[in-house]
Amino acid sequence: MTRPEDIYSDRLLALAASMHRTERLASPQATAKAQSKLCGSTVEIDLVMDGDVVTGYGQTVRACLLGQTAASIMGREIVGSTTAELRAVGAAMRAMLKAAGAPPEGRWADLALLESVRDYRARQPSTLLVFDAVENAIAQIEEKQAMAAQPSAMSTPST
Repeated sequence: MTRPEDIYSDRLLALAASMHRTERLASPQATAKAQSKLCGSTVEIDLVMDGDVVTGYGQTVRACLLGQTAASIMGREIVGSTTAELRAVGAAMRAMLKAAGAPPEGRWADLALLESVRDYRARQPSTLLVFDAVENAIAQIEEKQAMAAQPSAMSTPST
């Protein structure tokens, strides 16, 4: 079993200290906030997409070191990611922490540093905050896109 002090590696500390994309966006398509009820950690993000590709991202992170690390990696990698990729990374993180699943790979491989959180259920919600917020913002944008694609109910038939 992992000891609590084993969670906080030098690499984890370095990633958390180099938080990416901390400037909030002036005109986001969606803003989402996720908060841990247990510890009060919060992550609030702004998102802009072109189709299903992220083109803009900003975040405010008030979380523990674990939440900061996840948010730092998200900020570093999100621009250029697709909605499918982001949902897959979020699902992989949840599986890694809650069901002994494999950590994300490729450019998201640094998230494997958070694998030891699996042994500390109380720390999992703050670790997952950024993924919850990103998925919420994606859902908001997709809902707006779907509404815009529907014919207007206010339009009158031509005669």
